[in-house]
Amino acid sequence: MELLFQHESYNIVGACMTVHSKLGSGFLESVYAEALELEFNKSEIPYAKEKRLPVYYDGKIMKKFFIADFVCYESIIIELKATKFTIEADIKQTLNNVKATQFKLGLLINFGTPSLSYKRIVN
Repeated sequence: MELLFQHESYNIVGACMTVHSKLGSGFLESVYAEALELEFNKSEIPYAKEKRLPVYYDGKIMKKFFIADFVCYESIIIELKATKFTIEADIKQTLNNVKATQFKLGLLINFGTPSLSYKRIVN
């Protein structure tokens, strides 16, 4: 069985690994977001930074919205963290954001660990 958005995910995670290998861990999330934006441009990965996404409830668009750290390829939500470890609440938050915005895939990326960590969150 083929992974959802396999090629696109590979490109995104590769860009994140490049950023992590150059910066290491220990910076604020905003530093990684800025570096990742530069890497996305260099790698020609289409993205929108801090994109407002509608939130759906019971099939209807709500007045409230979600702001994704990044949306890549118009189809993958990127949630960035810069913590020593990700917790279950981070995974659930990403899953809720993916579901509520009716996306199919989210990537939870954590730059705060000695090696980059990431998790695919499928709706």
